[in-house]
Amino acid sequence: MIVIVIVIHIVTAMKTVQMTMEADLIEQVDRCAKRLGTTRSAFARVALREALRRLELEELEQQHISGYRKFPPMTQEFDIPDSEHAWGDDAWSSD
Repeated sequence: MIVIVIVIHIVTAMKTVQMTMEADLIEQVDRCAKRLGTTRSAFARVALREALRRLELEELEQQHISGYRKFPPMTQEFDIPDSEHAWGDDAWSSD
């Protein structure tokens, strides 16, 4: 058996930034980074990306809400007859 492993490493340009944080926050970050086997910078990058993703999701949710406020669903727009519902009851039947 021959196993070929190809590793692609993409290097992105990074900049050094200086940030001011509370000492207890830095200690918590350092403990978590050590536990995860990473660096403070890598931990911060992941946390910042996650925070940005959450903010983007919240903005999309607000746009969704705003759209429904401007254009509420019409009466019976989402009504589905009971005969059309698929509740998955068959999986629980004792046939």
